[in-house]
Amino acid sequence: MTPVHFAFSSAFLLGLSGLAFHRTHLLSALLCLEGMMLSLFIALSLWTLQLDSTNFSAAPMLLLAFSACEASAGLALLVATARTHGTDRLQSLNLLQC
Repeated sequence: MTPVHFAFSSAFLLGLSGLAFHRTHLLSALLCLEGMMLSLFIALSLWTLQLDSTNFSAAPMLLLAFSACEASAGLALLVATARTHGTDRLQSLNLLQC
């Protein structure tokens, strides 16, 4: 495994572990998701450059478009949650009261 692959794999795993273990605020969960998507985008871009193939050249842009949609939906949920509940703490959310 090259150092570049190790760096992007460890960045993805750090984002995943942050998402799994540090679940106090919705904003921190969204930041971990964005870090994971950024590491996936860079890794996929490097993979398509290493293959020297034009067949996979649209895949990083498609992933980036889905990442932007995910970020906008997450920020909309963050704003809606902060307006209705007054905080973005995940412990204050209760599915039974919705």
